[in-house]
Amino acid sequence: MYAITIPEPGGPEALQWAEVPDAVPGEGEVLVEVAASAVNRADLLQRQGFYNPPPGASPYPGLECSGRISALGPGVSGWSVGDEVCALLAGGGYAEQVAVPAGQLLPVPEGVGLVEAAALPEVVCTVWSNVFMVAHLRPGETLLVHGGASGIGTMAIQLAKAVGARVAVTAGGKEKLERCAELGADILIDYREQDFVEELRAATDGAGADVILDIMGAKYLDRNIKALAVNGRLAIIGLQGGVKGEIDLNALLRKRAAVTATSLRARPLGEKAAIVAAVREHVWPLVAAGRVRPVVDRQLPMSSAAQGHRVLEESGHVGKVLLTV
Repeated sequence: MYAITIPEPGGPEALQWAEVPDAVPGEGEVLVEVAASAVNRADLLQRQGFYNPPPGASPYPGLECSGRISALGPGVSGWSVGDEVCALLAGGGYAEQVAVPAGQLLPVPEGVGLVEAAALPEVVCTVWSNVFMVAHLRPGETLLVHGGASGIGTMAIQLAKAVGARVAVTAGGKEKLERCAELGADILIDYREQDFVEELRAATDGAGADVILDIMGAKYLDRNIKALAVNGRLAIIGLQGGVKGEIDLNALLRKRAAVTATSLRARPLGEKAAIVAAVREHVWPLVAAGRVRPVVDRQLPMSSAAQGHRVLEESGHVGKVLLTV
């Protein structure tokens, strides 16, 4: 088969479309003929040599894919050769084939095309596990999403609105904020020109956000805590703004607030399977009903993965960048 390899860490040009050994499904795995994968920030870090795959995972980038099952490994039941699926991966999506633990498979939801479905697994599992399973966003509460026009952001807006929450977003520029508004965002904050703490307080009569989904890490830590409401929950899922910050514990105490930080890629198989099962139960009906949809910025050939990485690095996209086989 062919896959995107990284012979040496570096810029986008380090990605090479090369012939590699075929993937083979192990115990409890299926083999998926890949139709499409998607570019995630973690892929950029792996290309640069900063985020190696977990032990035993595929060495190729790609944390999600869609395609058709071509073979079943030992011990797999409930799936058949030919089934159209999308999958959460620990790696290997940038390839013609990938072996996937059966617990990380999802059927392509009704109303979504096979290629388009590659835009769903990573963002849906990330948002559902953090915003709902950990932070317990409830109807009537306010969610603040940093990077509202990203793949994560566009999904978080839709899921929060679907359960009856109010959504605030930060994004860079009028065009991105308009796209967020089209998806249902209620409070639009241009982080280039506005202070999100002040804008959020003004829009919520001083209350702040009940839940904040943060991709920035250290850079926003202090301001995120200031922006939290009493009993607020800050969920950190990215470190684009640095890894070390200082917390005002007194501020947390006064607000009875909580800070959590999670990653998805290195979680045990059982935890991933539980998240995928929850997504299938709670989110797939919303997708089938048309209340939630994948947002795709563009599709590129898998062999042009370097171009997809450049698009993410330039941050001009809205939603997901897909790589098609």
